[in-house]
Amino acid sequence: MKNKMTAKSVFIFGVGLVMPLALSGPAQAQWAVYDGAAHVQTVLIAARELQQVNQEAQSLLNEATMLENQARNLANLPLSVLAPLEQSIQQTEQIVGQAQGLSYNLTSIDQAFTQTYPQALGSPASAAQMTADAQTRWQNARGAYQDGLRVQTGAVQNLDATRSQIDSLITSSQSATGALQAAQSGNQLTALQTRQLADLTAVVTAMGRAQALEGARQVEGEEQGRAQLANFLNYGAGYTPGTAQMFH
Repeated sequence: MKNKMTAKSVFIFGVGLVMPLALSGPAQAQWAVYDGAAHVQTVLIAARELQQVNQEAQSLLNEATMLENQARNLANLPLSVLAPLEQSIQQTEQIVGQAQGLSYNLTSIDQAFTQTYPQALGSPASAAQMTADAQTRWQNARGAYQDGLRVQTGAVQNLDATRSQIDSLITSSQSATGALQAAQSGNQLTALQTRQLADLTAVVTAMGRAQALEGARQVEGEEQGRAQLANFLNYGAGYTPGTAQMFH
């Protein structure tokens, strides 16, 4: 009797355990199922999104680098020698503009060669006039040589400043961070060369002026000598004998 009760109790207890499991079985199975395909799809989507984010980040980085390079290329050169260049050219022009005697003016040159350097002497001038004209021509030649030396001195004095400016520009060009700075440095070096050519032109012009005035003085001196000789040899009608009465 005791064994039968025990078996019956065990059966009832087992049924009591199985029934809740049977009733809750589908719900518990829904939570426990693992969908591998869905998980893989989720991982792939996340990977593609991460790759897209990385590409956008790299694109932004490239744009930032491009903007930085553009900023460097557009940066101005911190050194400029244009102001001292302009000043030195103005000084050379001032020296040339202070030319003594005949200035660099076509009208004044034509007038001087008509008056002081005539092509041919007409009627004989007085001794005082010829002396004054010769003195004027001598002063013009002397002043022109002095002007030429002054222009040469100015060009030589510019050499030291030019050397210092070239050194500074070369240093700046070597440390240039962009294309604009390099171009500006090259342009300023070209401007320095132009200034040197301007100085050389001024020197050659001043010395040519001096030689021209000296040559004109010599030519005019020869013409004046010829005119004086012709005047000296011009005896007019010469000696004409006449009747002389010695006694009354």
